[in-house]
This record gives sequence, structure tokens and C-alpha cells, in this order.
Amino acid sequence: MNRETYRCSAVETWKKMIVTASLVTLIVIAGTVVYSRYFAIRRLMISTTTSLYDTGLLDVIEKAYELKHRLVDVQFISVGTGIAIQHAQKGEVDLTLVHSPSLEKTFLEQGYGVSRKIIAYNFFTIVGPTHDPAHISGLNNVTEALIRTVEYGRNRPDGKTWISRGDNSGTHTKEKSLWGAARFNYTVLSEESWYASPGGGMGETLLKAEELSLYTLSDTGTFLKYSKDGRIHLAAFITESKALLNVYSAIVVNQTLHTHANFDDAVDFVRFLMSEEGQQLMEDYGKEEYGQSLFFGAVQPLKENQPSEIVQWIESYAFFEGSECPPRYRDPRASGLYD
Repeated sequence: MNRETYRCSAVETWKKMIVTASLVTLIVIAGTVVYSRYFAIRRLMISTTTSLYDTGLLDVIEKAYELKHRLVDVQFISVGTGIAIQHAQKGEVDLTLVHSPSLEKTFLEQGYGVSRKIIAYNFFTIVGPTHDPAHISGLNNVTEALIRTVEYGRNRPDGKTWISRGDNSGTHTKEKSLWGAARFNYTVLSEESWYASPGGGMGETLLKAEELSLYTLSDTGTFLKYSKDGRIHLAAFITESKALLNVYSAIVVNQTLHTHANFDDAVDFVRFLMSEEGQQLMEDYGKEEYGQSLFFGAVQPLKENQPSEIVQWIESYAFFEGSECPPRYRDPRASGLYD
């Protein structure tokens, strides 16, 4: 092969290499665009209360949901209900799971949330040291238990008797309503020397109550988990009364206000929570480990409008204008939530 022939052959080879590389680049770019458009992972941000997250229930729900929806990455922000709702107001999440009907009502009225759905319930419980210095054991009346606790606290020469979440959470909101029902001025009460209000999550509050032998209000789920794990040895004195009902709701962030919100996946996640599988996961959670369910599904009883005491309690405590979500707060795109 002479020099000229060799040169031409080398040029042709080089051209072919350039064309091949260009084609490969185009294929990679096209593939990336197709993947990004049709197969990219979508993030679903959910703010939630610590009384749901600390039990471990949401880990189970997340795993089950992502198994069916492999292109969705569910991420939780665990805080008190007040802060969880603030995250939703700012558009920092797509969905909020909370348990404070009064705060939820305001959230809907201000236009930040849509399509509220009640998904589950359990109960709050008054817990405290096993030696029960305030002598509330055996009482069935929440008001009487609180009155005795106040009397004991005020008659102590020093030290604390009660510890509060103090964080505008759903549990804290419930506590304040219970003090009010017992005819105490919460603002005055919370400033008294026997009352502690450091501001913290449910688990943190229970650990502090354990350390200092204090009474507190807890959701049943977190109390049972921390007790079973051996982290606390407190006793539960009053449980499962109408006054201690605890109702959990899911509210989708209003995409009209926050256009970036992942509305479709948020609604789909609510549908999963409402589904037979989602409700069964809640019902079964804790049965084997704790000997009882930590949560009870609310969707079917409410849908069937069962003439049961618990349905009446939920409607009385957590409904607005006779509904879990008045029609004007329902986004028409969130189909299937109220069928």
C-alpha cells in the first residue's frame, strides 16, 4: 500500500469513527431524554406527626407503596402537627398526615390544602409513674384525673408533676382542649411550677416523663412502642374514652397555590392509604409485637356509616359541617376519594 492510499484509508476510518461516535452520542442523549421523561424517579414529600412516624408504621406503608410504585420515592418529614402543616403551607411538601382537626380545618379554610381524608384512629392516654402519686389509677373520667393531677402538683413543695409536648402538635392541641374541658385556664396553668413544657416530640416527652417520674398525655401507638422496647416503664391510666379519641387525616397540598406540588402522586398515595391493603396494614401493625393494634382503619366504617359508637365519636370530633371534607374543599381531580 502506497503512502497516498494509506492516507485515504486512514481518513475514511477516522470519518467512520466520528460518525459512529456521533450516533452513539445521539442514542445516549435520546435514551436519557426518554428515560428522564418516562422512567425518572418522582419524589413525594410528606410531612407527618411524630406520633405516626415514631411507631414505625410509616416505614411499613412506604415499603408497600414503593413496591407497587417503583418510580416514586416517598420521603417523610417527621415533626409536630403544627410544624407539619407549616411545611405544607409553604409548599415544602406534597401531602400532610396529621391529627388535629382544629388545625386541619383552618388549613383547609385558608386554601392551603384540599381533599382531606380521614384514614385512621386510635386513642390518647394519660400515662405516668407506676406508683401513681396523684392517685388517678382506676378513674374512668379524664376530667377527674386531671383535677387530681393539678391538686397533687400544687400541693408538692417542689418539683414537676406533668410534662407537656408544648409544641403545637396534635397531641399538645388535644391536651389543651382537655384542660379546658376540666375548666382550667391553660395559659395560667402552664406557667405554674409543677408544669413542664420543654417542647419536643412524643418520644422525647415520654423519655423525659420516664426520667423524672412525670405524668403526660401520649398517643397510644408511641407509648406502646416505647414500652415494648424497654425505653420507658410508665403506666397507662386512662385509655379509649371518647375524650381521648385521636383521629388521623391526610390532606393534599393545593396545587393551585403551589404549582410545583406533586399532586397526582399525593392523591395516589391517599388512595393507597384508603385501599383494602393500606387499611389492613394499619390494622395489623403492632398485633404480633404488642398484642394489639396500634391503629384502626377509619375508611370503611365511615364509608358504610356504620351505626357504631366509634363512628359517632369520629363524626362528632373530626367532621366539619357534617363531613370529613366539605365539598368546596375537594379538588375534582382527586377522584375516587369520596365514592
